[in-house]
Amino acid sequence: MDPVVPDRPGDPARRTVTATEEELSALVRSAQRGDRMAVQELLDLLTPYVGRLCGPIALQDGPDATQEALIAVFRNIGRLREPAALFGWVRVIAVREAVRMARAGARTVADPLDEVPARGDPQLAADVRDVLERLSPAHRAVLVLRDLEGLDEHAVSALLGVPEPTVRTRLFRARRNFRKAWER
Repeated sequence: MDPVVPDRPGDPARRTVTATEEELSALVRSAQRGDRMAVQELLDLLTPYVGRLCGPIALQDGPDATQEALIAVFRNIGRLREPAALFGWVRVIAVREAVRMARAGARTVADPLDEVPARGDPQLAADVRDVLERLSPAHRAVLVLRDLEGLDEHAVSALLGVPEPTVRTRLFRARRNFRKAWER
């Protein structure tokens, strides 16, 4: 069995899920009973997924947020009632931890948004990350979940624990600030 994290919309480099729902459920149930091999398989399966969620939100603290989220997942795996909901349950924990770490790291003052590298810079990925770093953790979280992960506003609202109008407002402001910074 080779279970793989679900595809991210628009990302052709991601592999598709090869494990059936029954195989994944059996793996989760085994991990809940304390099977160390099952725990290791789940860890191998979830680490890239959690890292992909935590990295863009927590930025330089992404690896720490990933580690903390995985610790929370495996401490609480016994509480997961429906194994088929594994990825949604893990997503909630990962986003919550990433936002917590980003807020803790936000104590340092970010560079002003007007000092973003020009669009023609050859290190595009570094430029995008630089612009993301200048957004608040709340704006980063909503932008990553909506535009990178492809979640709808209702799902983002549920994950972040804020009303949908707040999600729409944050998304509007995050996109506006990102665009304004990027175009400079």
